[in-house]
Formats: sequence, C-alpha cells, structure tokens
Amino acid sequence: MGELDAAGITDPRLRASYARARALNAAHGRTYYLATLLLPQWKRAHVHALYGFARYADDIVDDLDSMLTGDERAARLRAWGGRFLAALSDGVPAHAVEAQLAGRDGGQGRLAGEVSVLPAVVDTIRRFALDPGHFAVFLSSMAMDLTVTEYATWEDLLVYMHGSAAVIGLQMVPLLEPVDHSALPYARDLGLAFQHANFIRDVGEDLRRGRVYLPQTSLTLFGVTRERLATGVVDGPVRRLLAFEVSRARELFRAAQPGIRLLHPTSRDCVRTAFVLYREILDEVERADYRVLERRVAVGLPRRLAVAGPALVRAARARRRHHGGAAQISSRQISSRQISSRPPR
Repeated sequence: MGELDAAGITDPRLRASYARARALNAAHGRTYYLATLLLPQWKRAHVHALYGFARYADDIVDDLDSMLTGDERAARLRAWGGRFLAALSDGVPAHAVEAQLAGRDGGQGRLAGEVSVLPAVVDTIRRFALDPGHFAVFLSSMAMDLTVTEYATWEDLLVYMHGSAAVIGLQMVPLLEPVDHSALPYARDLGLAFQHANFIRDVGEDLRRGRVYLPQTSLTLFGVTRERLATGVVDGPVRRLLAFEVSRARELFRAAQPGIRLLHPTSRDCVRTAFVLYREILDEVERADYRVLERRVAVGLPRRLAVAGPALVRAARARRRHHGGAAQISSRQISSRQISSRPPR
C-alpha cells in the first residue's frame, strides 16, 4: 500500500490496523475521505487512523449492537476507551495494543475476528506527540450521547461539541504541519463548524435516536418543541429555527477560514476542500427549503468532484514545490499538547 510505505509503516500488524481505519474512512467519511486524498501520501494513513478511532467509538454508541441497552453500551464504551487510554499511558508498543486490550477485557467492544484500529491510533499519537487528553475528552462526549438527550443553551452544547468535534480539529493540526501554534484556535472553530453543519442536516435522524442537538433556547425562541419536530412538518417556526442555526454555523465557518493559510502548503487544499464541501451542506439545507426532518440532504457527487478535481491539481503542484516525506516530522512541528483540552466557556 503506497500510503503505508510512504509513512514508513512496515509492521504487518500496524499495516492491518491502518488498513482497517482507511476502510472505515472510505465507507463512512465521503467528504472527509475525499479531502484526505489531497494530502501527501505519508500523511494520509494517520488521518485515516484518527477518523477510524472516532468512527468506531461512535459505532459503539449508535450502531455496533442494537440489542444492547444504553447502560450496556456505556459499559462497553467505558471499557474500550479506558483500557485504550491505560495502554497508551503504560507505554505498550503500538503493534501490541490490541493483544494487551484483549488480555484485559477479552476484546470487549470489538466484533469477533475484526481488525482493531487502536494500534494505528496509538502509533499516530506517538509519532506526532498528540495530547492523550484530547482522546479522553472525546470519549467523554461520546458517553454523553448515552445519557443526554438535549442541551439547554448554546454554551451547554459547546461543552459537548468541544469533546466531539473541536478536539478532533486539534488532533489533526500536528499532522497538517501548521506554521506555528496560532493555527490551533482556528482548527477548533473548524471542528465546531463541521459538526454544527452536520447537526442541522441530521436533525430528523438524530431526533429518531432520541436526541436534539439544537439548543433548547433556540427552540423556545421560535416556538418549536421536540414534539413539533417529531411530526416531520417544516412549517414557519421550524424553518426560522433552522435558518437561525444555519446563520450560526456560517459564522463558525467564517471564524475558522483564516486558519487554512496557517497550514503547510501541502495540507491547505485538503482542508480547503473539506471546508467548502461541509459549508455547502448549509447551501443544500437552504435549497431543500429546510426540509431535513424526514430526509437527509447531501452535496452531490458531481459537485464534490468539481471541487476536488482542481484541488487535486493544486495539491500535486504544492507537493512538487515542497517535496518531502515522513522524515520531515521534526521538532518544529506543533504538538496538540500546546492547547488546553478544556471546553470553551
């Protein structure tokens, strides 16, 4: 596999784990995966690993086994996440992480015969000196999905989003080679923008799972209740509510945009492409007249290719101008430890 060879990943167990993470990104990431292809090959495997970790944790919460109760899912997530963090702090070699976890919990949280993404995640964390605290905060937000069904205010929702989205932006920054630590707040804003766009798109789907990720203060402002959303009817109040949240999401995108220029030239087209396509989710919501309660809008494949095609050309030129490989990971690279894992208040 070219990406793994370019990244200097030779251990067969690590290669299998990275391949599993890549498959998860390709199957579920769509826009995220497409944008990843714009990076130099040596960076891609590590982005796949971070995506795979987030996706697998989300699957424990929502999809892994529909027969499990909420308490059973919470226990599985706690066991999987806690033992992962312990293995990370204990200094277990990356290729041996899964064996270590299996010895502790019998492979709980993983389907029989399934290759784990955790060795790839641990390897990526250590190669880039990522802050383990970001992963702990992320797992805490995933656990909230099992007990919290709504958020009273935007500030309350931000606490959840910090762990579920902002820290993912912070995890990514060292891989993208920022010019300095000033890129980190923009990365946090971009993670928030991506997730809030998804919340708006997925209002109906999330409601069917028993959750509302729009602040209750917003619902109250426009005279909307959960029961009204559950009818699936997009009337005037619901439309005004969603338009208000679209405006909030657009402001997050505006706040995040200057950070793209603070990344290494070989990373900018990846992030810019993701930025454009995630922001266009909002355009699709508006184009659908906010009818997102009973269907999921999406940026179509032709549009995604129209954005990614020219970006591929630009990214290739940037790689030729700034030729290098995995050996370029150096002391000048910014660690995500340089910004706090605490949520904004």
